[in-house]
Amino acid sequence: MLKFVVRRVLLLVPILLGLSILVFLFVRALPGGPETALLGENATPERVAQVREAYGLDRPVHEQYFQYMERTVQLDFGTSIQSRRPVTEEIRNRFPATVELAATAMLFAVAVGIPLGFVAARRYGSWVDHLSTAGSLLGIAIPVFVLAFLLKYVFAIKLGWLPTQGREDPRVFTDHPTGFYVLDGLITGNPSAAWDAVKHLILPAAALGTIPLAFLTRITRAAVLEVGNEDYVRTAEAKGMTRPVVTRRHILRNAMLPIATVIGLQTGLLLSGAVLTETVFAFGGIGSFMAQAVFTRDFPVIQGGILFLAVVFVLVNLVVDISYGVLDPRVRTR
Repeated sequence: MLKFVVRRVLLLVPILLGLSILVFLFVRALPGGPETALLGENATPERVAQVREAYGLDRPVHEQYFQYMERTVQLDFGTSIQSRRPVTEEIRNRFPATVELAATAMLFAVAVGIPLGFVAARRYGSWVDHLSTAGSLLGIAIPVFVLAFLLKYVFAIKLGWLPTQGREDPRVFTDHPTGFYVLDGLITGNPSAAWDAVKHLILPAAALGTIPLAFLTRITRAAVLEVGNEDYVRTAEAKGMTRPVVTRRHILRNAMLPIATVIGLQTGLLLSGAVLTETVFAFGGIGSFMAQAVFTRDFPVIQGGILFLAVVFVLVNLVVDISYGVLDPRVRTR
């Protein structure tokens, strides 16, 4: 198992190097630049030259890349053009919001999607199966921002059950030592603040978790149907094993490989792709921060944020690879 983990970790080195090159070239291929963001379209050539020199953009490309990598290794992504604060600090302040939202959305997707897919497979051809299939197709087809606006309109505006935006009520006063508002409310002994944070999470998490829920339902259904028709399952049933034992030992464990793949990939996507949901609900995470940086041409934020989210996605996939080795020992020999 240790060799398997070490081999997977070593494979990250060329992947991360390639990511850094792609991000570096992508940002420099964008129209405009820091000088345009700072000075505007009508800046004088002298001022443009001063800004390019200050940001090192007048140097050869390879020198810019090596300087960029040297700072990146030290977790220094530069300074935001708009806020004039270090990008690393900005990411550190906002990432807990994205993690909290993504974790809640994935918990919702797993808690509903896997049982629903399993029940649909075990009752193949019934109304439950047809309803889950149609619902999963609908969940994949509806754009996230459309669903977000619908949920916001119905449950926040019309019914008034839940808040419309933000992470907490401005009238709630509590410390935030970790940046995870639900956890902060609990560890500071303020359950009302924790409950307020939960209420602010419900709508964005439901909107964000709908697509992973639909994928998990379909994959779980397909995997359970495939495994349920294997010879070893029929043999176990013929030997007199009870249904719960057959389900736990033979069906669920063997069906978990594709399910774990979807969970890992969708978790990485949620952590790096909550832009629309965070923007609609003004949630204040990495997604909305990156969207604002694109609109304002804040190139250090764009460059640092994309690389950071790409690394997070790669690390999540590493965890998925390692989970394969835990679920199926045969994978460790590959």
